[in-house]
Amino acid sequence: MDENIYWQLILVFLPLSLVAVGGGQSVVAGIDAQVVQLHHWVSQREFVDLFAISRAAPGPGSLLATLIGWRVGGLGGAIVSSLAFFLPTSILAYGVGHAWTRYEGNVWHGAIERGLAPIAAGLILSSAFTVLRSSSGSLSVWVTALACGLIFTLFPKLNPLPVLLAAGIAQLALR
Repeated sequence: MDENIYWQLILVFLPLSLVAVGGGQSVVAGIDAQVVQLHHWVSQREFVDLFAISRAAPGPGSLLATLIGWRVGGLGGAIVSSLAFFLPTSILAYGVGHAWTRYEGNVWHGAIERGLAPIAAGLILSSAFTVLRSSSGSLSVWVTALACGLIFTLFPKLNPLPVLLAAGIAQLALR
């Protein structure tokens, strides 16, 4: 395998790792922009398929990075992209977590918490739009997604499995 691809995977996933405020799902739009539109490593359809597999597989939802690395660079690509995506954030989270508990109660502590919440929500929303835009694009998919979003907004403690199951059945029935 061309070792240049490993450096390219690092250059794609390391920066995304550091801005993944709200978890790996918050940078799906960025991953799409890099791997589909900029590098053309996978098609839009393949990206959606890899995204679906990453969500269905046990483990962190950001396994998308691993799957793309596997697709582009085999086992070595999977390892490199996983390390590039998980290691920097893990180190950063450890350091920030230590400082966070040390300075808990300061005025700036609450301000940062309140400021990061809308950033995380916006990143996750942009990722959702990226996946929706890449899907079949039918009106029923958008309406179903909007209905699910509304239900989860109105009932945030609701178990998502029955809602998502109903959405899946509705989509199958509409085909």
